[in-house]
Amino acid sequence: MPKMRARPGQADPQILMQSTSPYESRRMLVEYDGTTTAAYLNDAANSIAATWIANHQPAPPTTDLSRLNAGRAPIMPVAHTKHPAGRSPLDPDSLAVLWFEEGDGAAVFENGQLLAVIPGWADMTKGMPGYSRDIIGQTPFGWSLDDAMEGLGPRTEQASAFWKWRDASGSWGNFQQAVLGHLLSRLGPGAHYWDAGGGKQPAVGVSERPATADRPYTVLSTVGMSCQRMPVVEQFIEEADEYTRIELAMATSMPSTQAARIFLWLAQYPWRAVTWFGPGHSVRWYHQPATFPLGGGNEAVLLLDDPGGLVGPDVPDLGGFSFGGDPVRWLWVIPITERERLLAKERGSASLVNELAAQRRSWVVSAG
Repeated sequence: MPKMRARPGQADPQILMQSTSPYESRRMLVEYDGTTTAAYLNDAANSIAATWIANHQPAPPTTDLSRLNAGRAPIMPVAHTKHPAGRSPLDPDSLAVLWFEEGDGAAVFENGQLLAVIPGWADMTKGMPGYSRDIIGQTPFGWSLDDAMEGLGPRTEQASAFWKWRDASGSWGNFQQAVLGHLLSRLGPGAHYWDAGGGKQPAVGVSERPATADRPYTVLSTVGMSCQRMPVVEQFIEEADEYTRIELAMATSMPSTQAARIFLWLAQYPWRAVTWFGPGHSVRWYHQPATFPLGGGNEAVLLLDDPGGLVGPDVPDLGGFSFGGDPVRWLWVIPITERERLLAKERGSASLVNELAAQRRSWVVSAG
């Protein structure tokens, strides 16, 4: 759906409401131009998805192409609106936004009633608009919210429950202690704990489990990534619940304070970039290779749920923890070169693991 813009001599559309996601990666706008109201889901640079919300004049029999060609939001044709005569303008004070737990989509409420939803899978470039309460059927400018309530109703209820829990006193501390208790049972006592969140959402820490007589390496693990589901997983994985919550881990003989810096980059990455981490995914370092925290000429990481195909001691089993009814999957961080990352991208992560194994590469990260 076109982004509203004013014609010469017209005033800019009025922003009735705007809200930035808790992870600061998406923004929801509701705009009114005197004729229609529409909602837009934006990233830092572009509108990702949109939905018509209301006409404020009688609906035409067909789409007014002149408005679209001028870059104006459409007037919904009469056959597809519950208010063919139009409705009164929305009161900005009546509007509120509820972000999904993943931060990739949101719902708009009017006086506490669900008005529109732009979920994470909505995408204007793919002809998938958002959903609106007053739309009948499917149109290029929005789909019927009534027809989608079986899925979107529970989704908004879950989002509301999540944020109420997350904002409650003690919720983060209780979650944090649950993860630390799980790591204690699997890896033994902890030592240092660092904040990797910088005061922003999602809150994440890094727990150090020092080497022991039976384990000649330190394990570093994130604490907090699994507190919220990752974005967009359901767009790629049918059984999304099995993959939507993760923590990251790394086995290392490097100084922990140096190795733990990798998590300052990775721990909030899925929510900042609106993406997900899964087994076999690789991620390129964002800065100059010389600044890569794990050194060794590497400038990317490979994430594996079972790095046992590489050289090294037995891999600790970190499974068995769940949150929100979903299992939590620990992914191990393995530093790789850019050439190796491109190999994984071209041929798949299994081919790269085979090559690393042939090189006698260990899954335990060492200096140099």
